[in-house]
Amino acid sequence: MTLTQQRATLALDPDRLLPADPATRDVARGLYESVASLPILSPHGHVDPALLLNDTPFGDPAELFIRYDHYVTRLMHAAGIDLERLGIPTRDGRAGAGIAQPRAVWRTFCENWYLYAGTASGYWLQHAFATLFGIGEQPSAENAERLFESIQARLDTDAYRPRALFSQFGIEVLATTDDPLDDLRSHDALAADPRFTGRVVPTFRPDAYITPSAAGWADNVARLADWSGSSVGDYRGYIEALAARRRYFVEHGAVSADHGVLQPLTLDLDEPAASALFDRALRGVASADEQNAFAGHMLLEMARMSVDDGLVMTVHAGVVRNYSTQTFERFGPDTGHDIPTATHYVEPLRPLLEKYGNARDFHLVLFSVDETVYSREIAPLAGFYPSVYIGAPWWFLDAPDAVQRFRSSVTETAGFYRGSGFIDDTRAFLSIPARHDMARRLDSAFLARLVREGRVDLASAERIAIDLVDAIPRKAFKL
Repeated sequence: MTLTQQRATLALDPDRLLPADPATRDVARGLYESVASLPILSPHGHVDPALLLNDTPFGDPAELFIRYDHYVTRLMHAAGIDLERLGIPTRDGRAGAGIAQPRAVWRTFCENWYLYAGTASGYWLQHAFATLFGIGEQPSAENAERLFESIQARLDTDAYRPRALFSQFGIEVLATTDDPLDDLRSHDALAADPRFTGRVVPTFRPDAYITPSAAGWADNVARLADWSGSSVGDYRGYIEALAARRRYFVEHGAVSADHGVLQPLTLDLDEPAASALFDRALRGVASADEQNAFAGHMLLEMARMSVDDGLVMTVHAGVVRNYSTQTFERFGPDTGHDIPTATHYVEPLRPLLEKYGNARDFHLVLFSVDETVYSREIAPLAGFYPSVYIGAPWWFLDAPDAVQRFRSSVTETAGFYRGSGFIDDTRAFLSIPARHDMARRLDSAFLARLVREGRVDLASAERIAIDLVDAIPRKAFKL
């Protein structure tokens, strides 16, 4: 085999992500083998439940791997490739002459495959290519058409339909993310279908209903009032309607409520003050500070409701959404231009934790894309409050080196058992097994180092490795 041919192969190293030191690698390999085939618990993600309900075949390789994966599209955009060339429709929804067709999108991706070397998305894609599609060569301009045809041929078979893959992946629990007024019919139908044996649960995501600065907030409040039969301007009716919708989600299998915020501000306002802010926001006269204050009050209200109804409260903070105005205006949201920002938890969360931090059975899972807060704020909070759990590395940090930094940052303060377990947080269905396998390998590598350094005995490491995959996420998310 020539050097060029060697460079063109796509082969998965069986010891990938495990330590380079042979003795430590041997320990890590044993730990990994003990968890490699355990079921996948995915208590936070964004897969559409209709995908599994309808079991519609995936369209084509470009749609499957590129169109909806912002990790993939954003890196090509950074290399100067317009999003239209990647099949992204403009915001008005018209797929005009400038929108590339699937084969052209796939060729552009293959021509730029080298951009993904060393990235988390490149790692996940290689895993999927090799394990699901038997691809043994690196994508390139020369083999783009052949790879497209090979993948498409498999996608056209029953073995590659969503339900078959769900079973093949070994997914035991999959959580979706849902609008508070969703009727959850897809979830009900899946639960009632004897041919589908998995567990797919909804997640209550109220951001657009509790954040006055969110686009369409007033309209959403009006929709909520219409559902409940209360007056649009009735603050008490608004609160009771949100609580009722949460109960509806609980009755339909939900285990958590998710909150995406720029900063995790919480404020404890009395009802007259909160009602006054609610009224000003509805009339469109609230200042930015007043809007933020009301959102902070509502985040604390969501904690109160979690104490009442038992939904796990997850907080995903620290991302500036739609950072590129030009891209947002042309292509809309969720097109790869959300950017992390510095985040603080200790002072902003204090009003919430003062009221509910020690509440029995309240679970608060804190996520961050600001690595500096893991050891400084989140781990110390989780190391004291029984309600606080450390969210797994998320978004820009769900990558091999970042995951190892995360483990080093939080374990010495809070140990292994104050975490959430791995969270894939993805819309890319086919990447779920790759992401979980990555986490299992990295945790095995971390534990192996502790064993070799004499800091944890092997029997304890073996138990922890299994618990990180099973018992820990079950406890954190009350599965």
